[in-house]
Amino acid sequence: MTLPAPNLDDRRFQDLVDDAKRLVQQRCPAWTDHNVSDPGVTLIETVASMVDQLLYRLNRVPERHYLRFLDLIGVRLLPPTSAEADVTFWLSAPQPATVTVPTGTLVATPRTEREEAVTFTVVADAPIPPCALARVSTATDGASGTDRTADLEARRPFECFEAEPRPGNVLLVGLDRAVPRCAVVLRLGCSIEGHGVDPRRPPVVWEAWDGDAWQACELEHDGTGGFNQPGDVILHVPGSHAEALMAGERGGWLRCRVVEAEPGQPPYRTSPRIERLEAHIIGATTDARHAVLTTEEVLGTSTGLAGQRFALRRRPVARGGDPPVLQVAGEGGWQDWSRVDDFGASGPGDRHFVLDEVAGEVVLGPMTREPDGRVRHHGAVPPPGAVLRLDRYLSGGGRRGNVARGTLTQLKSSIPYVARVENRRPAVRGVDAEDVEGAKVRGPLALRAGNRAVTAEDYEHLAVAAAPDIARVRCLPAGDGTDPGAVRIAVVPTVTVRPRDLNFDELVPPPSLLQAVAEHLDERRVIGARLIVEPPYFQGVTVVARLRARGRVSRVQLSEDALDALYAHLHPVVGGPDGTGWPFGRAVHAGDVYAVLQRVPGLDLVEDVRLFPADPVSGRRGEASSRIDLPPHALPFSYRHQVRAEEPE
Repeated sequence: MTLPAPNLDDRRFQDLVDDAKRLVQQRCPAWTDHNVSDPGVTLIETVASMVDQLLYRLNRVPERHYLRFLDLIGVRLLPPTSAEADVTFWLSAPQPATVTVPTGTLVATPRTEREEAVTFTVVADAPIPPCALARVSTATDGASGTDRTADLEARRPFECFEAEPRPGNVLLVGLDRAVPRCAVVLRLGCSIEGHGVDPRRPPVVWEAWDGDAWQACELEHDGTGGFNQPGDVILHVPGSHAEALMAGERGGWLRCRVVEAEPGQPPYRTSPRIERLEAHIIGATTDARHAVLTTEEVLGTSTGLAGQRFALRRRPVARGGDPPVLQVAGEGGWQDWSRVDDFGASGPGDRHFVLDEVAGEVVLGPMTREPDGRVRHHGAVPPPGAVLRLDRYLSGGGRRGNVARGTLTQLKSSIPYVARVENRRPAVRGVDAEDVEGAKVRGPLALRAGNRAVTAEDYEHLAVAAAPDIARVRCLPAGDGTDPGAVRIAVVPTVTVRPRDLNFDELVPPPSLLQAVAEHLDERRVIGARLIVEPPYFQGVTVVARLRARGRVSRVQLSEDALDALYAHLHPVVGGPDGTGWPFGRAVHAGDVYAVLQRVPGLDLVEDVRLFPADPVSGRRGEASSRIDLPPHALPFSYRHQVRAEEPE
C-alpha cells in the first residue's frame, strides 16, 4: 500500500470562483452582474482555471519537497523556551558580610521513583548583604514625620500610629542601605494588648520606596499579629528598592501603612505601642531557568572559508536570557561578534553570526556570486586558525519546567551559610520545541506575511514567532478608532495550572515578554503604525448557581464538579465553546452557563443561575445579570464562583 500524498490545498475551480465573487461583493458593491456572460466573471474564471492547475501541480509535490520549500523561504523550527522561576535562598542566620549566590547555581525538585528531578540554573547573582536599622519615624497624612529613633534607643515605648489610627497613618523604617530583592526581618517588641483588629487580617500594608513611588512588599510572615505581640515580620522587598533621603536619613526605606478595613475586617481602635525594633537580612530572591548554563565553550578553529558551521556540545538552545555572543581570538584579544536572524543585510566587514537553536549550530556568513561574476561575502570571515568560542548559552527547556510553587527545594550547589531554597511562585513560560506539523501550518502564513506586519493576522502571526510562550494574541485598533495608525496587540501568556487554581497575577505577561513582542513587531510594522503591546482587559465574572442532585449523588462532589466545569468554561486560555480559549469580546450569557452545568455528572436540575460582574483586584461585585458584555479586547476571568447543591425532591 502506497503512502497517502498530502493534500496541500483542497480548493478546486468552483471554490476559487466563489471566493473571488465574495470578495467582489465586499470590495466592489457596485459590480452586481455576476453572470457568466459578464467579461469580469470571464476573467475571474480564467484566473481560477490557471490557479486550479497550479494547485494540482502543487499537490503532486511530495512531503520532502514541501519541507524543502519551507526551508528555502526561511521557516525554521521554533526552539523550546525555558521556564522561569524566582527562587529564594534563605540563610541559616544573619551574616556580618555579604553572601553571594553565584550565577550557575543549580536547584532542583526532589527526585522520586517515578520522575527525574527538574533542574533549574540561577542566571543572575544574588547578593545577600548585611543591613541594620538606621532610623524609625511615624507620620500621618499631610504631616511631617516624628523621629522615634531616640525613643527606640532609650527603650521608651511609643505609639506607631495616632491615638485613633486612621487610613494613611504610617510607620517609617529606615535601613542603612537599599536591599532590592532581599528578605528583610523586622524583629518587633510590641505591647501585648488587644487593639480591635483581627491578628490574622490587620488592615495594614507594607511598602518599599523605589526612588519615585512606594511599591508593595510581599509579606512572608507576620508573627506580631498586626503589632499585637512580640514577633518577627518577614518582608520580600521588590527589586526596584533604592536609597533615598527621607526623615533626615539616607538609606533604604520601608513603611507600614494603615488602610481602609474591608467588610468584615475590624479596624484599629487604639494605636499599637512599639518597645523594640531590629532589622536584618535573612535571604534573597533571584532568577532561575529550566536549562543548563554553558559558559565560554570553545567551538573550534576557523578554516578561513565562508559559511562555516560549528556544533555546540548541548542542544537544543533554549530561548531566554541575554543573547549569546560569539568571541573570536584576535591580535588584541577576544573580538565580539553579534547574532543576527539572517545575513540578508550583512556586508563583508560585519561581524555577524546566526545561531540555529534547534540544530545547536553556529553559522557564519556565506559567500555568493553576483550576476556580473563578482563574489560577495555576507558577513566577515575569521582568519585561518582563529579560535572561536560562545560566551554563554542556555540549553534545554520545555513544558516540563513549569513546576508548581514550593517544589524547587533541593540545593545542588553548596553555598556557605545558605540553609535552604524555595520558589514562592510556580515556574512559567516553559514551552516545548515546535514540531514539523506546526512548521507546516506556519509556513503559508509566513509566505503571505513576507516578514511584514500589514494585516491583523500578520501582527498576530509575527507576535507568536517572537515569543512562542504566548498562549493567545489578538490584534485590534487602539482607542476609539479615531487614530487609524494605532494598533493594539493584546497578549495572554501561557498558564500551566489547572483552571480552578488560576490566579489573576498569572495572566499578566512579564515586562520582558511584552518588550520582546514590541521590539520584534516594531522592526516589521508599516511606517506610521503606532504599536501598543499590553495584556487584554480581564472582566471578572462570578457565577452563583443553585443545583439539585440526583438520588444517591453526593452534594459535595456535585458542587466540586460544577465549580471545576465553571472555572474551565470561563477561562481565557482553555475555556470557551470549543475549549481553545474564550473568544475575545464574546459576551457571557447565563444560557451558556446553564448548558455547561447540565453536562455535570450527577446533576438532576439547574434551579437558578446568576451572573455578577466583579473586579478581580478589589473584589467588588456588581449587580446580578443574565448577560455580561465584554469589549472587543476583553476576556472573562473566573472570580470566586459559588455553587450550592440541594438534595433531590
